[in-house]
Amino acid sequence: MLKRILKMFLKILFILAVIGFLILITSRLVTGLYARPRIFSAQDVPNRRVAIVFGAGLLRNGIATPVLQDRVQTAANLYFSGKVEKLLMSGDNRFVDYNEPAVMRQVALSLGVPEDAIVLDYAGRRTYDTCYRAKVIFGVSEAILVTQAFHLPRAIYLCNKLGVDSVGVEADQRVYRKSSVLYWNTRELLASAAALWDVNISHPVPVLGDPEPIFP
Repeated sequence: MLKRILKMFLKILFILAVIGFLILITSRLVTGLYARPRIFSAQDVPNRRVAIVFGAGLLRNGIATPVLQDRVQTAANLYFSGKVEKLLMSGDNRFVDYNEPAVMRQVALSLGVPEDAIVLDYAGRRTYDTCYRAKVIFGVSEAILVTQAFHLPRAIYLCNKLGVDSVGVEADQRVYRKSSVLYWNTRELLASAAALWDVNISHPVPVLGDPEPIFP
């Protein structure tokens, strides 16, 4: 009797695991197919007034990670080539000693981007939050999204579903460690499922505040 119950339990557990895996794969497929026609090279991307640059963490010494450096570099290139007028740099600043947008600004300034072309969003804790706040707080109606290939489909899906007509440019400026790429893509399975849940079912409201339109 006990053996039969255990066997049934394991069978149910296996079925649930398969269903869960299929949900994750499907979510990644949905965002990927949605984003594919909206991804361009830096040379071919249509002009937009704003580029949204997503945060990507800081190292222990407080400097930008290589991934974040590449995002800022790609956005700076878009600015210098005349593709955009402003760079909206969005990241996490929920702790006093952790300020992604400020570090992104310093990197951009070091690359020659003028200060008046940089706008900082200190409450971009998640991709969803960044897209939501770009529309509601900063008045962005269309944008070029700048992030790595593994993250771009979800970013494009979220921003478009949240009212920002968005296209994307991949920020892969170097070859990243294989272990990191594997981790990022595995994480995106979960994050893509969460993105579909957020925009279609739960509709969470991030940290907001007074409007700060980039172009009054």
